[in-house]
Amino acid sequence: MRNVEGKNPIIELLQKDKEIDQIMIQKGLKGNKVKKIISLAKKKGIEIKLLSKYVIDKKAETENHQGVIALSSDLKKVDLYKKIEELKEKKKFPLIVILDHIQDPHNFGAIIRTAYAAGVDAIIYPKDRASSLTATVEKVSAGAVEHISLIEVVNINRTIDILKEHYYWIIGAVLNGNKTYYEQDYNIPVALVVGHEGSGISRLTKEKCDFLVKIPMKNQFSSLNVSVASGIILFEIIKQRN
Repeated sequence: MRNVEGKNPIIELLQKDKEIDQIMIQKGLKGNKVKKIISLAKKKGIEIKLLSKYVIDKKAETENHQGVIALSSDLKKVDLYKKIEELKEKKKFPLIVILDHIQDPHNFGAIIRTAYAAGVDAIIYPKDRASSLTATVEKVSAGAVEHISLIEVVNINRTIDILKEHYYWIIGAVLNGNKTYYEQDYNIPVALVVGHEGSGISRLTKEKCDFLVKIPMKNQFSSLNVSVASGIILFEIIKQRN
């Protein structure tokens, strides 16, 4: 079981008919969203516990739990090969995002939220040396983790090789790309790679990219936040494909 914290993520859980063991709510908490959570939970026969703020704070894994915590089943693991085959049948130009060791759970959650809004088919992230799917990631994603395929892999570079074998073009977002992000043609099967908050995409991963794109900036600055940069490029892809 895992903690799901915050009003919106828990409403998403209840509306998606996910397995929920119980919901803990801070005593005295009011508001339309709290009423909705209680109403949906009662209809589904889910146990509701009213607890003090002290107990809720102790049980929470995030600081911004909003006074509500659900104990839910773990997220379903998605197999890389099965997803590739599924997308072959459904999409002419699939869109996958690869996270090259994103370590900040807030960035991870924000990228998931933006990717879902942009219609991304799957997000690939590494098992080690990166943020895992914590309660913070889920909270920041505003429930988007329940709607998008999240694929954990052991080796990012091997995963890129597999995607290339299935005719994906690998596009890396870097500071000094060969072209701007809006000059790139995205009417192809795309796997967009975004890198670590500090060091960006690793050298070996960058060498495996077919194209390297940059976001031009008028004022001198080291780089954009990785979740912001991801959003800019993803919505350019949507714009071109539309």
